[in-house]
Amino acid sequence: MATYVILDVEVTDPAAYRDLMARAATAVAAHGGKYLVRAGATRVVQQSGWKPHRLVVVEFDNAEQAERWNSSPDAVEIRKMLNKSSNASIVIAEGE
Repeated sequence: MATYVILDVEVTDPAAYRDLMARAATAVAAHGGKYLVRAGATRVVQQSGWKPHRLVVVEFDNAEQAERWNSSPDAVEIRKMLNKSSNASIVIAEGE
């Protein structure tokens, strides 16, 4: 079953975040993931208090693949960079 890594990122340091994006793209591809969404315009259609910033959605073939990526040294380093350049929430969701 496909599994998705979903990020809502409020960028606080654009230059550092640009460096992160290049490294993240390489790591995602190396672990078999593919980007479905990378930012773009968002529109809230039902108000719940959530105000999305920069949305990113990465698809993996299954939960095991997503978890291997998530626990990899690449992902650990990327999260460190993410914490320095943004305020971010990350969710892993299994889907169809």
